Amino acid sequence: MAGIIQIDNLSKEYAGGTRALSNVSMEIEEGEIIALLGPNGAGKTTLISIICGLVVPTGGTVRVGGHDIRTDWRAARRLIGLVPQEIALEPFEKVINSVRFTRGLYGGRPDDAYLEKVLRSLTLWDKRNAMTRELSGGMKRRVLIAKALSHRPKVLFLDEPTAGVDVALRREMWQVVEGLRKDGVTIILTTHYLEEAEEMADRIGVINKGQLLLVKPKDELMGEFGKKTLTIEMDEPLDAVPAELAGRGLILSQDGRRIRYDYDSRAERTGIARLLGDLARQGLTVRDVSTRQSSLEEVFISLVEDDRSEDAA
Repeated sequence: MAGIIQIDNLSKEYAGGTRALSNVSMEIEEGEIIALLGPNGAGKTTLISIICGLVVPTGGTVRVGGHDIRTDWRAARRLIGLVPQEIALEPFEKVINSVRFTRGLYGGRPDDAYLEKVLRSLTLWDKRNAMTRELSGGMKRRVLIAKALSHRPKVLFLDEPTAGVDVALRREMWQVVEGLRKDGVTIILTTHYLEEAEEMADRIGVINKGQLLLVKPKDELMGEFGKKTLTIEMDEPLDAVPAELAGRGLILSQDGRRIRYDYDSRAERTGIARLLGDLARQGLTVRDVSTRQSSLEEVFISLVEDDRSEDAA
């Protein structure tokens, strides 16, 4: 069964010669959450803008729910809701009227019962008669989501949905997104908060310089590219890593009390048992050991830096 979004060899080159996207292909399944990561200028917003019909591509095709975004654009756009980065709301309009207006733009008939459900799910019902200028930044972002959901889209794009939102509100927004997924909405988000992608996404796509480096399930990505770090706390500080243990990539902390060892947890032999045995044979007493998995941020930085290194070569 085909995904709800099919992207084939999508490219975008601007008049000045800037190539924002280069032969991007991917398929997004119905009901999943996919996070698009990449540095500023990588092409994330351009990709979203093309799918939503805001930017015309110079090559390739995009289908949403089987509808080509260029030849069958009305049907494609009815399936899409977009929450942009910028907060652009009519300051003197009531929340409920703003949401009603957006529904009307998509040709939807009045349905206040549905709009009430949307506003309640976003904790906005009590603010329905407030002017949007009276709302906090977090509440304004919720209004943007309500407007994007007003016509019952099957696909929701969130472009930096929690930019400028404090930690507490960010976590509330994550709960909102999870609720939308349970309702069957497919969600594509871009974010600079890698913690956000790690928390919510089923799959991660990494874009750099207009190219899609990879798209993988989050757990698979973490397993394939993530490393584990073993920290060994010594009973007595060391002046240096023993010469007998040289060549293993061991890093001694400045105070001499901790040895760091990076290893691949998927390897047949991690070398941990041998390392601890060798320390004991050197007459060194270990007080404690702990392990830590690489974060998505570390994985992302590694991927982007590898891509830069290939270009330099």
